[in-house]
Amino acid sequence: MAAPDEIDKAALDAAFGRALRSIRLERGVSQEALGLACGRHRTFVSILERGTHGASLETVVRLARGLGIRPSELVRRAEDELDG
Repeated sequence: MAAPDEIDKAALDAAFGRALRSIRLERGVSQEALGLACGRHRTFVSILERGTHGASLETVVRLARGLGIRPSELVRRAEDELDG
């Protein structure tokens, strides 16, 4: 993994989005259902999955709860995606 000063934000956001989408699909949850479960709109989930924007820590926790997983699992999967 890159040093903290070498992290490419766009790559991190894209990796998080891929991890989020993968887990959501594994769980059989729609974007709309996930948005409702975590107090966000479906389009916000879509924006995150496309890697257009990053997620705050609060959002990571809300998404993880909405998916029925620990936030650390979502972050680990994003890290795995980033490391390729």
